[in-house]
Amino acid sequence: MRIARIAQPTGMSFAVLEGEGSGATAAEIEGHPFAQIKLTGQRWALEDVRLLAPILPSKVVCVGRNYADHAAELGNEVPKEPLIFLKPSTSVIGPSEAIRLPAVADQVEHEAELAVVIGLHGARGLDREAAKSAIYGYTCANDVTARDIQRQDVQFTRAKGFDSFCPIGPWIETSPEVDMADAEVRCEVNGEVRQLGSTKDMVFDPAAIVAYVSQVMTLLPGDVVLTGTPAGVGPLQAGETVSVSIAGIGTLSNKVVPSE
Repeated sequence: MRIARIAQPTGMSFAVLEGEGSGATAAEIEGHPFAQIKLTGQRWALEDVRLLAPILPSKVVCVGRNYADHAAELGNEVPKEPLIFLKPSTSVIGPSEAIRLPAVADQVEHEAELAVVIGLHGARGLDREAAKSAIYGYTCANDVTARDIQRQDVQFTRAKGFDSFCPIGPWIETSPEVDMADAEVRCEVNGEVRQLGSTKDMVFDPAAIVAYVSQVMTLLPGDVVLTGTPAGVGPLQAGETVSVSIAGIGTLSNKVVPSE
């Protein structure tokens, strides 16, 4: 099931996306989507609504160097346990929203990632098996990074925390039939393939990551966990369009614009 958050003619709401192509519709959900889904009966053609970031998390927890080839391309060792850091909730934007290049950064790069969305009961102190049940679904993410600032600061907060530096979407895929154990992760910039990897190459899989993070901090319903990026990260320039695609989920596209 594809769960989206939409701007529709009467406001904003969650919706179940039904159908494909020109016949696709958005069926409005009553309230939030984490419990039993109840539809209001209101539907719109997908082309008549605007897709927003599918969730507004209280926090975004990220894992660095979770693909050996990406760790190597930046001259880093693969960590012995998940290397976690945070992106602020204010960095989150949705599909088709603009990534804004900060004036203080000279080298802003894309990082295509599989994102985990935490479900109704959250996650606290879980083992790996219990963590599987805490995962509500998956979406695409771009862990946009000011690489020059990351090198300068050493720690990651400023380099990865700018407003608009965490595009997620276009929706949350919740179907248990969608296998994220070996899903293609692709990033294209203006149609040129920059990153092409598979989730099977993760050092720590999503359940292991959620379990690890839950031992450190409570994950609340709707929180987002980014699972790392494959090799091929590269620069973004104003005027370009960057697209992150994950097999079984969809494609998240964002335009890059200069700072205001």
